[in-house]
Amino acid sequence: MSRGMSAIGWGLLLGLTLGTACAEVVVVVSAGSPIERLTRAELADIYLGKMNSFPNGESVVPVDQRDNSPTHDEFYGRYLGRSPAQIRAHWSKLIFSGRGQPPRAVAGDKDVAEFVAGNRQAIGYLSPDRVDKRLRVVPIE
Repeated sequence: MSRGMSAIGWGLLLGLTLGTACAEVVVVVSAGSPIERLTRAELADIYLGKMNSFPNGESVVPVDQRDNSPTHDEFYGRYLGRSPAQIRAHWSKLIFSGRGQPPRAVAGDKDVAEFVAGNRQAIGYLSPDRVDKRLRVVPIE
């Protein structure tokens, strides 16, 4: 047996690391929002400017985090399957053609929490440890 960790040990460590990485960003709405869950397609449509209301018909106000922040990159990779460069290209095309504007971007988790908690129509994403009683995590199916 070689010194250090066995293949099983490395596999376990990798599994734990990947499991942790997948839980670093959650989607949230205000605790007063009627939204209980969204599909991945609905979330993508909201954040790509294709949908301006929740599935129940209420207006939606998505809030984004600044480009190239770890939370921003994790959100778009995990939930939309897109890289930061793909997101920038998408919005550049829409802005240039006059067909849309990207979601409002704020500095970080604290600002997302404040904005979403104070706006029943808002949706955002942040680290799970920043969720408080004013917010509700939305399961993405």
